[in-house]
Amino acid sequence: MKTAEELWDLLHQAHELPYGAAQIALVEQVLRHVDTAGDPALAFYSRLLATTAYIYGGEPVKSFPTFSWCVADFDRKPAPYHERWTHNLLWLFKNMVSMLTKFPEVPLARTHAVLDDMERRYREHGRGMQAVYKHRYLVAEHVGQTEEAQAWFDRWQAAPRDELSDCAGCDPSSLANHLIGQGRFAEAVELAEPVLAGDLSCNEQPQSILSELMVAYLRSGHPAEAADAHRRSYLIERNNLADLGGIGDHIAFCARSGNEHRGLEILQRHIDWLDRAPSPSSAMWFAASSSLLLRRITDRGHGDAVIRRTGRPDVTAAELAGELSAFAVETASRFDARNGTTHQSELIRRELDAEPYETVVQLSATARPTAAAGPIAAPPAPVVTVVEPPAEIPAEASLAELLDLAWQYHENDREAARDEVTDAIGERFGVPEEPLLAARLCALRGLRLPDDAHAETIAVWEKAADLFTEAGAAGEAITMRARIAAERANLGERDGVVEPVQADADHQDQHGDAARRASAWLRLSNVLLQLERLDEATVAGDRADECAAESGDPRRVAYHAMMRARIRAMTHRHEEAVTAARAAWDFYREHGPATMSVDAAMIFGQLTGDPVDALAAFDEVVASGLEGLAFPVRMQRGRLLLRHDRAGEAIGDLVEAVALSTEQGSDEAGAFARHELAQAYRMTGRTAEAIEVAEEALLGYERFEVRERADDCRFLLAGLYEAFGDRNRALAGYRDLIERLADNPAGRGQIAERAGQLLYDMDRDSEAALTFQAAAEALRESGDLVGELRLLRRRLMALNYADEVPAAEELIALVARRYADLPAGPAAEPEVNWERAIFAFETGNLLMRRDRFAEAVPHLRGAPELLREIGAIQDADRVTCMLAEALLRSGSPEEAEEMLDTLMAGLAPDAPARSLAEELRTEARDAKKGLNDR
Repeated sequence: MKTAEELWDLLHQAHELPYGAAQIALVEQVLRHVDTAGDPALAFYSRLLATTAYIYGGEPVKSFPTFSWCVADFDRKPAPYHERWTHNLLWLFKNMVSMLTKFPEVPLARTHAVLDDMERRYREHGRGMQAVYKHRYLVAEHVGQTEEAQAWFDRWQAAPRDELSDCAGCDPSSLANHLIGQGRFAEAVELAEPVLAGDLSCNEQPQSILSELMVAYLRSGHPAEAADAHRRSYLIERNNLADLGGIGDHIAFCARSGNEHRGLEILQRHIDWLDRAPSPSSAMWFAASSSLLLRRITDRGHGDAVIRRTGRPDVTAAELAGELSAFAVETASRFDARNGTTHQSELIRRELDAEPYETVVQLSATARPTAAAGPIAAPPAPVVTVVEPPAEIPAEASLAELLDLAWQYHENDREAARDEVTDAIGERFGVPEEPLLAARLCALRGLRLPDDAHAETIAVWEKAADLFTEAGAAGEAITMRARIAAERANLGERDGVVEPVQADADHQDQHGDAARRASAWLRLSNVLLQLERLDEATVAGDRADECAAESGDPRRVAYHAMMRARIRAMTHRHEEAVTAARAAWDFYREHGPATMSVDAAMIFGQLTGDPVDALAAFDEVVASGLEGLAFPVRMQRGRLLLRHDRAGEAIGDLVEAVALSTEQGSDEAGAFARHELAQAYRMTGRTAEAIEVAEEALLGYERFEVRERADDCRFLLAGLYEAFGDRNRALAGYRDLIERLADNPAGRGQIAERAGQLLYDMDRDSEAALTFQAAAEALRESGDLVGELRLLRRRLMALNYADEVPAAEELIALVARRYADLPAGPAAEPEVNWERAIFAFETGNLLMRRDRFAEAVPHLRGAPELLREIGAIQDADRVTCMLAEALLRSGSPEEAEEMLDTLMAGLAPDAPARSLAEELRTEARDAKKGLNDR
């Protein structure tokens, strides 16, 4: 059997949990023992808390008996503890009225009786009628009594607000719903926007008012705001079964705004909730909205899409649409039978038959912008000045002459012209009988195969090599074998690929001209580079560059510069890499071909540190439309803009990168693109979109087991949840990361510090103290002793507010030993001296809050001087005031006055500490005078 004290502790733990199954389970654990604990206040409060937990945790039917017990206890034996929680009890009457309307089996007379009891109790306790009139309006609206509803609405709006009125978000939310029902969308927006600008922190806000505004924004011509309202509201409601009806609103909004695919994702995520719906009303509305969506999907030809349900057979969209429609209609008829009207059936039929809105709105944070949404900052398209002319093919040219012409075009980077001549050879001469001519033609045909057709290219070149050998052209055969080896290296082969290429380089050194030598050595450099033999690749590349320069061919020199840029970058010779890439790009921009200019631009853009030059290079790549570079250039351009605090511009590139990764089936690359896009959304304050995209990125990382990036994404998400106001999810994210970083003490300490600060901000000070302690231990393990001291200071702050004084005193002694191991005075780092002084301040704060002023004095002495030595003047002033106050309160007003006189002499008129110092000095003088008078 648990004691009352233990049960109170459990209740306090339950109070800290978010609404949902875990909180309900903990409260019910208390309820099982509470009546034997001998504590009437505990019995009453535990049922009050249970009532709230049931309502907001998705099990409201359980709230009826706990609430009734509280009312009966309140009436049967009035006690002092009732006075403490009278406000809570009266507040819950509003929830009870709302809940009763959501269960058709509860007679309407019962709801009216509770309303009458609510009004009586509000009057008896001197409360206003505003909340009563509102709930009479809501009941009349539910039943469909239009005139009566309007009358109560008018009285609600006329009545003054009081402490039992719904919050500053819920009242306007209900009013916005009323205006939207009358088609007054702009008025609803105008009403709600000032409310959204304030602080909405009740259980139902801001998600409820945002959900109401989705349609109002869209219908009043604000699609971007509608999308934002949808995202922000759904991110909150998706976590709680109690919001099933609201999730149905999002599904309907998707169905009517051109976002059927997104709506289907939401439906699939929540369809199992229907089996444990909080109430028949929420189940009815979720079913009706889902049926509307599924009908839209079926009408668009996708009725065979499969919906999966746990514990049930899979079902098609078309089949489920009919099933959910029948359920919604039948449930509505049950409500109407209870209410004596047809109002609920009319509303459900209107929902089922709803047509799309006139405006399509883009809801996905990763979709390309639609025409309606407008473009997202796209890079300008540079003017391409070099256009390759068609091939000039002499009509009377011989086969040998055409082969020479084709190879000439190849050397000049005119691939299209080369291929035209090759085609002309086939049309005029077919397959040459002479082996040398056939070999040269075969080699040309290998060149025109796609870059990734390595096996086909090897087969063609094997034939060419054999023909060269048959023709007695040993040198050409050696070169052909080198080309084949290079292709094998492109396929990832490592054995036997260097020797043929080296043989060609050696052969060309003996027999070839400068151009052939350059080609052979460059080929060898590239193969060695693929094998990660960087030093050898550099030597071969330098030899190739010498030969290229000797050839006197500026085109060849430019090509070698582009290759040199790559190898210099890989060997960390950055300035040389940038210079080479710049030279190549400059040449190809002027002389073409455009494809080579684009390749050089891509390399230069990746290497240069000048953002203006990099963007110009990437812009050329984007404008080229080259499919193979579309994804990498969008990623590179987006990252560049992020690095230079231009996140708003980066979004367009990164959205495009996500779309391209999806089209190309590159899911792993898509995870990286989503991660970067989430960062861009975060940096522009678009937190809801950042969360959506980061969650998608994390799923991708987990699928491909990219652990380090996945943890980075988890850290990003935890921070985003915190910024969004979802503190419980943020805390869960930080704790998950702490477990994952078991072998990384520095990272573990960093995350634990964030978690501790979050707990501290949530006033969960005992947990914060434990978390700061774990963080300090992790940083000590990592060797960061200064970081450990920072965390121990923060632990002291948490222990102070948790009122855990013995633990705080032990910590003060520990920190004194830690500082004894570090340099003191001027020899210490400024950060160490600052931490030492501020720890003294926090120690003083702990002791002085408990009137232990004399004990605080020795801790505070010397701290102001440490702070002044490092230039922390305002902190020094603050600590001086604290020390003076400790002296004053502990019976040393003379020393306090002297200290404050010195401080005041140096303070500027607008110094933050001046008013406190003046107040303390006056008090010190009065205290000294009192001592003298005695």
